[in-house]
Amino acid sequence: MTSRILGYLIFVIACMAGSAPAAEFGSKGGPAPANIDEVSAVLHQDPIDLELLISFGTSKGGSAGHIALAVRGDTSSEDDTVYSANFYADRTVEHATRFDTSDLILAIPKREYLFGTTSSLSEATVFGLDYGEIYKRSVIGVRVFGVPAQERQSLVAFFQRVNADYHRRATDADYHRGEIKYDYFRLNCAKAIGAAFKYGAGYQDLKVKSPRALRGRRVVAAATANIPTEMAMKLMSAWNERGYRMDVVLYKKYVGSSYVEPREDPKIAFKDLPDRFPSVLSLDFRREQGAYRDFDNLYAMYLLYNLGRYSVRVDAPAQLLEIEKDKEPMDYPAAARFAKDSAKSDSQNFRRHTLFQPLGKSIGEAPDNTHLYH
Repeated sequence: MTSRILGYLIFVIACMAGSAPAAEFGSKGGPAPANIDEVSAVLHQDPIDLELLISFGTSKGGSAGHIALAVRGDTSSEDDTVYSANFYADRTVEHATRFDTSDLILAIPKREYLFGTTSSLSEATVFGLDYGEIYKRSVIGVRVFGVPAQERQSLVAFFQRVNADYHRRATDADYHRGEIKYDYFRLNCAKAIGAAFKYGAGYQDLKVKSPRALRGRRVVAAATANIPTEMAMKLMSAWNERGYRMDVVLYKKYVGSSYVEPREDPKIAFKDLPDRFPSVLSLDFRREQGAYRDFDNLYAMYLLYNLGRYSVRVDAPAQLLEIEKDKEPMDYPAAARFAKDSAKSDSQNFRRHTLFQPLGKSIGEAPDNTHLYH
């Protein structure tokens, strides 16, 4: 009798598991767009060597977003690898027991990083951060052409070195003061990417901030932290000086994801999170999305728009990716010149609080980014 009851219970549990609702489109473990490989292959036909991936902010009233770097492999590779600083690799007990802290710099296939709904790394990685970015926020990809193979190899070697230092709890690295672990202000995503170019690829003139650890001085650390958008602007200027060509792809947020990350508070569905251009540290940092007035933010948004070539969005009814080739990009010198002139004029007019038609066009400023570039 006991064995029969046990068998019945196993049968009931199996039925309950089998009847569990499937994850929705755009949610962790759910179906992803069926044409990811086809769309990625079209974008991959362009001979890009690097792609700086700048993720939008998801906080209300201020957010610097995230920055990561995709590096193209050999010619036989069908995908690039994204190197992204691991927010949870800070050695706190809370993060070590609930998240993937296996490496400080995660190496993620680009298709997975942008569009995937399952992780090839670990079940403990975070959907919308470590993979499936577009279901949580928009991402700007600055694609770089003409980067020598040796430079790309040096960048990868640097990221591997950082992970080795992280595992041995190093405190003697030339690229960072103190223990090698993630720190939101001191060794964050922007610091990791900037250090890779400065100390790995030999960009000696690149300015990478090194805020000190001062007890009770987190405000000081915040004011001197490396910021993703600011680092992106520095790197783009350095690439132009080296003669590298650039264009921009806007990967638009899928606005219908009802997924809620259970390990984060407050628990808010992805579709209800802000999708704001990642602000520089300025008076704009506390403004609401779509209301930036600062020169540096306007310049960044205008420059990225001027360099824009493609936008990629999710066709929600069809559950497919769609490439929108909306315009030809300017070359960097012209894009920077127009962005600077427009940002200067527009920021002055904003300060005057007068009605005017902005000269510049922004990438990703509006909360509804469905028709950007159109």
